Order: sequence, then structure tokens, then C-alpha cells
Amino acid sequence: MPADHIPCRPVSMAGQSTWAERALFGLHEISKILCAPTETSGIIKSVLTVLENFVDMNNAAVVLFDDAEHNDTVISTYADPTAAKTYFDSMPEQAIGQIVTSQQPLLVPDVARDSRYGFAKAPAWEVGPGRIGIIGVPIISREQVIGVLILDRPAIAADSVVGSIDVSLLSMVAGLMGQMLRLHRLVQRDRERLMKDVAHERKILTEDEDSGNDFGIVGNSPALRAVLKKVEIVARSNVTVLLRGESGTGKELFARAIHMASPRQNRPFVKLNCAALPESVLESELFGHEKGAFTGALNQRKGRFELADGGTLFMDEIGEISPSFQAKLLRVLQDGEFERVGGTRTLKVNVRIVTATNRNLEEAVSKGRFRADLYYRLSVIPIFLPALRERISDIPLLADEFLRRFNESNHMDLSIDPTGLDVLSACYFPGNVRELENCIRRTATLAQGAVITAQDFACRSDGCLSSIFWRNPTPAVPPVGPQLTHDSVETVEKDDAPAPAAPAMPSLPVDDVVETPPVSPAPDPAATCPSSSVCSAAQGEWSAQREELIEAMETAGWVQAKAARILGLTPRQIGYALRKNGISIKKF
Repeated sequence: MPADHIPCRPVSMAGQSTWAERALFGLHEISKILCAPTETSGIIKSVLTVLENFVDMNNAAVVLFDDAEHNDTVISTYADPTAAKTYFDSMPEQAIGQIVTSQQPLLVPDVARDSRYGFAKAPAWEVGPGRIGIIGVPIISREQVIGVLILDRPAIAADSVVGSIDVSLLSMVAGLMGQMLRLHRLVQRDRERLMKDVAHERKILTEDEDSGNDFGIVGNSPALRAVLKKVEIVARSNVTVLLRGESGTGKELFARAIHMASPRQNRPFVKLNCAALPESVLESELFGHEKGAFTGALNQRKGRFELADGGTLFMDEIGEISPSFQAKLLRVLQDGEFERVGGTRTLKVNVRIVTATNRNLEEAVSKGRFRADLYYRLSVIPIFLPALRERISDIPLLADEFLRRFNESNHMDLSIDPTGLDVLSACYFPGNVRELENCIRRTATLAQGAVITAQDFACRSDGCLSSIFWRNPTPAVPPVGPQLTHDSVETVEKDDAPAPAAPAMPSLPVDDVVETPPVSPAPDPAATCPSSSVCSAAQGEWSAQREELIEAMETAGWVQAKAARILGLTPRQIGYALRKNGISIKKF
């Protein structure tokens, strides 16, 4: 803009209106450019081009800082990026530092007379007096300087109003730039996050295709494929499903698979471990409570049934609930109606129930510990999950997946060689998939090199304590599917304490029954146990353990939970050891 068109002295109201109109027009043009869907550098170049028509300047540059306030990008009126960077580097550091630290504009009317910011001593600005002045303004976003707009112009008098006018205009332009840059960076971060999520989802889909299912369940053994086929069939309806299987077989994962394969997949999937809470808290968790229903109930709270309305409610360890609570649960399963704790209003929900247990519910029903009517209501469709020893071909796939997760979370790059996979495939794994995952994490943590070999596993150094459970493990639930015959029941009764006959299982339509294919034989613990000292217990040396059990039980007053704490075991492990050693529990 010609210098004679900008007032240098106080002017009339008409003159101020003329400048204001031109400034407003310039800001309008710049705002339109800043809103354009173009890359950041192109937008800033266009803004600098427009500024040449409203500010008497020679050259201008915009530098954008990264998070550490280092020079990130330099954009200027120069077409050559190298020339643009050279132009910005010629600015004294004192001047740029003053703008960034103070977050205020900088005006140097004449660089030849500057003694504060270093322009007079800078080789690039060695010019005569009255030639060049400098204006710089910070680009601020959320009280943080993210860039600087700086330009050189013809020198002006120290008391000229032109400098303050240009500083005001440039400050407004820098403010608009700050908003634009913040928006662009947010969009860029969201795009990067979206691309990362898409890549992760593609990776998961690829892994699911490799494992043969769409539910994130790793494996392709015949036993697993049979269960997944049944999951796809039962997911179409809203009937109640009971997942049966040993601990560590992945019941929650299969429950989620039922939900994701059902028409309710876009509705909530709510889960609850019934064994983790006492009965009073469990009732509040499932049914919710009203304000003031009990001490500490400061607000009304929805229960899991309400939260899962329209979706699926998964209740794990259903065999652990007390008989009194079983009656309360039966009503909800029958009618879908309940009242919050401390409330009188009846609520109705539409929830699909999926339960899971590792207990023998038939035995519990016959002994009166579990209501028969609740059993029949829950066990409409029982699905028996195979133990890991019944799907040996899945062990290498699971091991690779667990090691991949370990590498990802710990930023490592470990692998397992074939000898290590052979060791895993020969193990019995009484804790099933959960134990396999723990074994991989433990071995990967203690591995000496980048490749896990057979010698890295604990069972090769007498450290595999789970091998004491290898001696004739007692299944917590009936064996999978149709192969539970009368002869096998008689065999189990000979090994364990006799129990009354379990109630008949509800029959299923022929179309819904999926026969379980033959599974690979489980490894013989005595033949595959790689460590003699640890596996001696698995091969029958129980006398010392029997004495230790009796001593612990005597100390605990024959309370299994206390004896478990003394020996560092779980109550379930204590009960198992007592049965296997033929120790009768004394009752007082």
C-alpha cells in the first residue's frame, strides 16, 4: 500500500473511517482464505499475498513451532523454501525470543538505530538509517505461542501512528491464524488417530481370518470350530445360554462372541462376576437402588439389568450365588421385572442372559445347593467349552498371539522357536488358556535372548508348580457334549464321592444341536512331564502333602478357606487336594 494512503499524523474522523473500512475489508478477505479447505502452507502464502495490499512491506515470513518451540516450518513471500528459511534465520534471536516469551508484538521503527534486539549488529541488516523497520507479532493458540508472523517494511519515525496501525492489523491477522492452525492440527491429529485405528482394525481382521473366526477367538481346532458354530446358531435367538467349562477356558470371550453375533450387537454388553461380591452388594449391583435405601446410598443408581436393557447381560460364576438370591434372580429371568433395592416401582427390561460357571450344577441341584427351577431357566442352551488339552493344535496359535501382545505392551520383539512350541504343546495346562498366557508372559519376561527356546520355560528348571495338578484332574463340569455316557458316570463315581443322579438335561431341537467332533487326545502327564522333581507329585508321591494338608486343616479348625491362606492356595485347590488324598472334613 502506498505510504501516502496511510495517515502518519492524527487525522479526521473521515480518514479513520476510510482506514477502518479498508482494514475490515482486508480481514474479511483473509478470513475467507483461512476457512478454505487447503493445506496450511498454501493458506498462509495466500494470507501473506493479501497483506501486501494492506501493509507497506518488503518481505514477510511465518514460522510455526512444534511442541518444543523449535523451528518447525517457515513460510514466506519467497517462492524458494531455502530463501524463506534464510530470511527467517537472519532475524536476531533476541527479537524472536522477545516475541515468544512476552507474547506481545515487536516494533523496530529503524533497524539501523536498534541497539536492543541486535538488528544493528546483524550482518544481514547492515543498512543505512531510514531504510528498513521490523514488525513481529506472536501467533497464539490457547495462551501458547505456536508461531510468529514477522515482516520488514520501510522505516518509520519512532512517533509515527503508522506503526501502531500496522501492529493492530497484523495482531488481528495473527489471531485468526492461531485459530486456523489449532483447527488444522486437531484435524491432523484426529486423522492420524483414525488411520492408526483403521490399521489396527485391519490387523485384527487379518488375525481373525487367520484364526478362522470373526470374534477375536484364536484357534482353528475341530473342537473350537464346533463351539463357534454353535455360538453362531444360538446367537440368532434370545434364549438364555449357559457356558460350561473349566476355569480359564475363556467364557467371557465366548459370551461376548454370542452378543456380537446376535441382533443385539449394537446394544450394551454388560458383565458381572457373581463370585466377586457379597449377596447384599450383588443385589444392588444387579437391580440398582434408590436414594437412601441403605447407608451410603446417596443417589439413585441403576443396576446391571437396567444398564443392559436391549442388550446382553453376562453373569459369570453363576454357581456361586446363595440360595436366597437365586429366588430373587428367578423372577427376573421369568418375567423380566424387578424393583430396585429400597424401591416400590416395578421395572421391566428386555435383556438377553448369558451365564457361565465351572461348577457341576447338576450335582449342586441334587444336593440342594442350587434351585432346580433356576437351573432349568439358565440351562436352556448349554455350551460346553473345550479345555486347552482338547485343542492342542491351537496352542502354537495362542502362544504366538500372547507373545505378540507382550511384545506390543513392553516394546519388545521376542519370538518362540519350534522347540519352545513343542514344550508348550506337551504341557497339560490345568489352568487352560489363562495359564498358557501366564506361562508366556513369565517366560518372555525372564528370557535370556530374543528367541524363547525350550530351556527358557520354567518346567525345564523345576519351576512349574502347576504340575502338581496333573494327577488325574477332576473336571468341574461334565465332559463336553454327547460323550458323557453311563459308563463314564460310573467311573467318575468310583473315583470321587458318590453323588445322586443329576436331573435330566432339557432337550434341544435337532437343528440346533451341533455334534462335537473328535478332539486330539490329551497328553499323558507322566509321559510328557519334563521335570522329575516337580512332577514327582503328579506321579503319586502325595504322602508329604497329605500330612501337610492335615496339619493345615487342624490349625485352621477344619475351615478350608483358612487352610488355603495358610498354604498359599485357593479354597478350590484345597478342596481338590483333600478329595484326592481321601481326607474327610471334620465337622464340629
